[in-house]
Amino acid sequence: MLVDKEPGREAAGRRKRDREATRRRILDAARDLFGEHGYDGVTVRMIAKRAEANMALVNRYFGSKAALFGEVLAGESVIRGVIAGDPEGLPRRLAEHFVRQVDQRSVTAMSRMLDRSAGHPEVKEILLRYLEDVIVEPMVAQLEGPDARARALLASTIIMGGGPVRRLVGLGDLRAADPAELTDRLTAMFGAALAPPVHRET
Repeated sequence: MLVDKEPGREAAGRRKRDREATRRRILDAARDLFGEHGYDGVTVRMIAKRAEANMALVNRYFGSKAALFGEVLAGESVIRGVIAGDPEGLPRRLAEHFVRQVDQRSVTAMSRMLDRSAGHPEVKEILLRYLEDVIVEPMVAQLEGPDARARALLASTIIMGGGPVRRLVGLGDLRAADPAELTDRLTAMFGAALAPPVHRET
């Protein structure tokens, strides 16, 4: 004799999977559209249509276009994983991450999003939160000694500064450099930025 296996629980599990799949489709659609058109050129209606989802679901899952942009940005970022780990190896990990970004031949979805959206006031607010939540605060948590936030901000200028240089000048010269030497130089730069201050006698 066959017995039903808790049909209510199975239905709830199926609904959860459907919600997760829809949410993923919305995030993927938003990432692609923001990369294609920039923040100003995209509407929630466009995202819903690309994701084959109801507009109400986009608002229910994410609240606003700005919040959706922020979630896409955080989801595309790998820097949180780079920062996590032993504090001693942090300068080297940051240097290796920087070199990987330099060596990236194809433009990433995040780069396209930022290139086409960075000047928008709402996006500036999102980038500030991203800088704080994903880069600065996780680095501060890794540091000991005084002025931890200032040191984390100094290292962040190296990380974030690569974007404007790439957009304005290009990365051809950096790509032509020896990757091992570039990594060593950057490790020294990040190490100096993150090191506790040296108080000189006056």
